Amino acid sequence: MRFALSEDQRMLQDSLTKALAEASPLDRVRRFADDPTDKVADVWQTLAEFGLPGLVVPEAYGGLGLSMLEAALASEALGAAVAPVAFLGAVLAPLALMRGGSEAQRAEWLPKLAAGEVQAAIAIAIAEPIAGARDGAGLTAAAGKLTGKALFVPGGMGAGLIVAADATGGLHLVRGDAPGLSRSLMPTIDDTRRLAELTFAETPAEPLTANDGLTTLRDAAWVILAADTLGAAQVMLDKAVAYAKERRQFGRVIGSFQAVKHLCAEMAAELEPARALVWYAAYAFDHAPQEASLMAAHAKAHTSEIGRFIARTSTEVHGGIGITDLLGLHFWFKRIGQNRQLLGGPEKLREIAARVQGLAA
Repeated sequence: MRFALSEDQRMLQDSLTKALAEASPLDRVRRFADDPTDKVADVWQTLAEFGLPGLVVPEAYGGLGLSMLEAALASEALGAAVAPVAFLGAVLAPLALMRGGSEAQRAEWLPKLAAGEVQAAIAIAIAEPIAGARDGAGLTAAAGKLTGKALFVPGGMGAGLIVAADATGGLHLVRGDAPGLSRSLMPTIDDTRRLAELTFAETPAEPLTANDGLTTLRDAAWVILAADTLGAAQVMLDKAVAYAKERRQFGRVIGSFQAVKHLCAEMAAELEPARALVWYAAYAFDHAPQEASLMAAHAKAHTSEIGRFIARTSTEVHGGIGITDLLGLHFWFKRIGQNRQLLGGPEKLREIAARVQGLAA
């Protein structure tokens, strides 16, 4: 049995990392963060040429037909680069269509998604099995139309296709230009990805038929977010170690001080086991479905906690410069913070994990 990535998987992640270094360096991320009208079309085009939007789309529809593990590796690279793109929709929308869409719906949307011609958004945060209604949010479905409000929708501002969950957990496809659909930008701590509030006023919607569709999307989203946090945390650790090797105080590099050594060692010791957990959660999604929900919940809950610890500790190693905009460490710090709360914080996920195991009602 093999417990490591294959050569092709490592090549995929390395190639994407290099593409992001050219297409989305920190200066490009900073320009996006400072300009609410920036749609990063140039970055998306590069990723579309790379094949990222079609990563999990079957080959028959123009995609690469890869697994959740490859999607998690891609998400890890995106988190490391704090790339200003909404990757959740690129993974979850094809999954929703393959598991619950009709052949006509697949034929219409999957080739467009694979080519990057249409970007998708997933509006499931307020569904009861995930976070539950809040602030009057929630969707009701009747006669092929949706009414209500969806919050915290990654990529929702520019999506041409929206997969939305109603209050009962049913999934629906909504076209980006559908009548009755309105969007507004939600202020959040993370400027590298924008969340939208979507309002539906008897908006036409096409239902998807999978009975377990929402659970599938939830588990996949938890894995993708956990991997994104993993990538961001690794960069914060690497930056702390590099800074400790070059910053001098009292005639010595600060990395020679025992206290700083312990901080860096503790970050590394906490992060490395999380990597195996995320990889296995991604593997289980496709190959061990009976474990998928439990492992996805644990992966996101654990990386959320470890990510917060590393974000704080890395900033402490940098000292006062760690909180400056010039250094830019805050982009990774805030990315980790938003991932922690998206689609359920650690406490909520542990509650769900307990229910999955029969340990709670």
